This record gives sequence, structure tokens and C-alpha cells, in this order.
Amino acid sequence: MTSWLKHKTRRLQERVANLRRLVVLERDWLAYGRHYGAHRQAGDDAGIVVSLTSYPPRFGTLHLTLKSLLSQSLAPARVVLWIAHRDMDKLPPAVTALRAAGLEIEACDDTRSYKKMIPLLQQGERRAIVTADDDVYYWRDWLRQLADARTPGKLEVVCHRMHRIRFDGAGLPLPYSDWEHDVQNTRPDVTHFPTGIGGVLYPPGVFGPEVLDVAAFTALCPNGDDIWFYWMARSNGARSKRVAEVNQLYCWEGSQEAALWQNNLVGKANDTQIGAMIGAYGFFGAPVKAAII
Repeated sequence: MTSWLKHKTRRLQERVANLRRLVVLERDWLAYGRHYGAHRQAGDDAGIVVSLTSYPPRFGTLHLTLKSLLSQSLAPARVVLWIAHRDMDKLPPAVTALRAAGLEIEACDDTRSYKKMIPLLQQGERRAIVTADDDVYYWRDWLRQLADARTPGKLEVVCHRMHRIRFDGAGLPLPYSDWEHDVQNTRPDVTHFPTGIGGVLYPPGVFGPEVLDVAAFTALCPNGDDIWFYWMARSNGARSKRVAEVNQLYCWEGSQEAALWQNNLVGKANDTQIGAMIGAYGFFGAPVKAAII
């Protein structure tokens, strides 16, 4: 089979799979998601707040992700969408109509991807917070799997996808591309690095007040909220683990044309931002270096 034919076949398979997800999503939405508000008001919720942000290049498929979050088998106490003030009037009707089902849409300062967490912490939210990405299909048991993996009373961050940090001889992280990626390990460990795309559960009290230092995270890792939240949680004594179930993550077709990961990974911005964090805070007992390359 020629490379051209392989590419066309793969694209066709991806589109068929995408259509199947859309069918399942619409079924779940009609059966559960549009009644989300009623489940929440009845007290049938996880005591967990699901929070995410978005911006205009993603608005075309945003309603699909939101429907999947509202259709969870374990209803979150809140589903909050944070939008920069200047973008509020650009939200499409397909998104704003979801307020009727119980979605909360709030305007906030534009701290880029940090909008998924920082405004909620500024509000003083004390329940567990699960962050989600705005371009992903979240299957119906996604939140339940995160909740079931929690260990009561432990400062453990739970995720669906994570990497393991690998180190050089000085005890400092190797370049991001040299880490062990997509680790399937359910044991909590300080070397586990949660990635936001799969959704991350942060238990109450996992952060100290420094997490809200806008000037610091804007200067040190403006595009690396995963890096900042890892540092802040670990410095407060937290460890991370992934859920036992292994599920494939899917992004909506066309949603990746504007993606931070392309610059962070391909452009090696992750290494620059991790180096900046080491320079400012050190690395948990390892000697301080200004940067890693």
C-alpha cells in the first residue's frame, strides 16, 4: 500500500471514529446531559468541580466537549467555563445554550490556559477541582474513574495521562523529550507529571497560597500551566498517580490547528519553562541551575 493510500485510509478511519463518538455523545446528552442540573440539585453529585477554559479558535467544537462533561455518570457539583472578558460576546449559541442544562459561564482576566484553575481558586473554592481541556471527548465514566482513584486524606493528584520525569547525574530533569511518556502506573510518586489533556483531579488543600502568584507564573511559564501546577502541588507535599483504567483520548477534528502543545513540545518551550522554574525555586533538593537544555 502506498504512503498516500495509507494516509487516506487513516484519515477515513479517523473520521468514522469521530462520527461514532458524536453519535454516542448525542445519545448520552439526550439521556443524561440535558438533565445535569436536576441531578446536581438533587444532591446526586461527586462533590467535585469541573473547570475549563477556551478561546475563539476552539469555539467551533467547544459545545461538544461541554456536552460530554455535562453527561458524566458521576455528576460534578459544578461545570464552570472560564472565558476572557473580551471573548464573552464571541461565544456561539451552541455553547451559551448549555446554561439551561446547568453550565456556568464566567468572565475573567485573560491568564491564558491558567484560566481553567486560577479564577476558581481566587473564588475560594474548597472542593476537589478537576481541570479539563476544551478540545477533548470525555467518555461517560471519565469523572467517576478519577473520583474512584482518590485516596481519602491524601494529597494525591489523580490523572488519566502522565509522564515520568527522568533525571541527569545532578538530580535535575532531563529535557522533556527524554522523559518516560504516557506512563501507566497507579502508584503515587513525586516523579509523575500529570498532563492536562486527560483531565487532572486536584484534591482540596493541594496548593499553598503561592499558586495564585500571577506575576510569577506569567513570567516563568506563561504557556505551561501543567508545569506550574505540578511545582505548586509537589512543593506542598503532593504526589501524582493515574487511574487504573486505560482509555484512548480523542481531540475533536479540526481542534488542533491552534494547540499550545505544538510549541511547548516541538518548539521545546517546555524545557525553557522548566528551566525557569528551577532557576526560581530549585528542584526539590537538587542543586539549582538556571536552565536545562
